[in-house]
Amino acid sequence: MKFLIYLIAYPILWIVSKLPFSVFYIVSDFFYILLYRIIGYRKKTVRENIKLAMPELSETEVKRIEKESFRHLCDIFLEMIKTFTISEKELKKRFVFTNLDTVLNIEKDNKSIMLFCAHYANWEWTIILDRLIQSQGYAVYKKINNPYFDQLFIKIRSRFNTILVEIKDTIRLIRKNETENKHGVYAFISDQSPMISQTNCWQEFMGVEVPIYTGGEALCKKFNMVPMYLDVKFIKRGHYEATFVPLLKEGENVKEVPNYELMTRFLKETEQTIRKAPAYYFWTHKRWKHRGNKPANIK
Repeated sequence: MKFLIYLIAYPILWIVSKLPFSVFYIVSDFFYILLYRIIGYRKKTVRENIKLAMPELSETEVKRIEKESFRHLCDIFLEMIKTFTISEKELKKRFVFTNLDTVLNIEKDNKSIMLFCAHYANWEWTIILDRLIQSQGYAVYKKINNPYFDQLFIKIRSRFNTILVEIKDTIRLIRKNETENKHGVYAFISDQSPMISQTNCWQEFMGVEVPIYTGGEALCKKFNMVPMYLDVKFIKRGHYEATFVPLLKEGENVKEVPNYELMTRFLKETEQTIRKAPAYYFWTHKRWKHRGNKPANIK
């Protein structure tokens, strides 16, 4: 059955990816009407998340952000599909890095970068970074249940030289690379909600205490990497700007930073990004589902 679904979906995805952008976003608008107005996919979750994270907003403001976020959700899903066939030239024009020299200078110092990212704007198109830097780019990901779609999305996300790494293989790969003096940029989507049993750290995110992933920070400190936050800004439909934000203070040694402090800084940067333009955050994700369930043995 999984293979049959794949066979049916593949040609549709390919055709959609070939559409000119003028038609492409008309298709996205159709999916928005279907998803938001007819099906109501996770509409309750989105509304609750926005109210929880920003209780100061009026009902009118919540409704506006809710609608805009669903429209953007459809855009980024189709933009991910567009990656199937989009040219390197076109993607470079649509996803621009404002301070690429920051990464290039770190490469000159022969250091690897731990790039902390959030589910904001279009995180998928970050893969074009590999065409602009000297070191190898890696994206840490979680496998899709359907193995055929899993391989398809690995193929799509690898088009511009990014190497996808499963979470369970990350530490082994980084250790091997650093031992062989092969430096890279490792991108972690770090605003996900981990299982309570797999975390020993809770912090406030958008005013709510939640469990957080600390694996990226631990690897960053263990292998003496440079921690950066990627601040992505929505410019207009299909166009984004990304800025590298250092998570270390001037003269600070990453190994001497207190435990979980890097995650605190990452969360604060992410909050600032969201509050500036909340409609472009991935509100359908149940980021705050564990609130109020903090184990008694965790401080």
